Amino acid sequence: QVRLVESGGGSVQAGGSLRLSCAAPEYIFRYYCMGWFRQAPGKEREGVATMYRGGGNAYIADSVKGRFTISRDSAKNTLDLQMNSLKPEDTAMYYCAADSRSCGGKEEDYNYWGQGTQVTVSS
Repeated sequence: QVRLVESGGGSVQAGGSLRLSCAAPEYIFRYYCMGWFRQAPGKEREGVATMYRGGGNAYIADSVKGRFTISRDSAKNTLDLQMNSLKPEDTAMYYCAADSRSCGGKEEDYNYWGQGTQVTVSS
């Protein structure tokens, strides 16, 4: 069973920053595409940013370009999401996902999911 564990969520004021981290088993980290998705109350889950197996950005949502950065830490087997200049509309549950084939931003293409970490941005 694949276990993805997110951390780093919390509450912050608009304009602030948070860094999310997703811990994954080594074989997932090395051979699977991974990404971050989010789901706001009353909305469908959407892609935020994803990376290819060997690194390199595969997808990033227009709404977060220039503010969010996705990265991989090979020493820790973690997928990180640095979120700067946060806005109230970034408030959502953020999920880490992995898949052996899909690297894009469509949540229906991913088979493995973490439990999520809440991000709340107040105005």
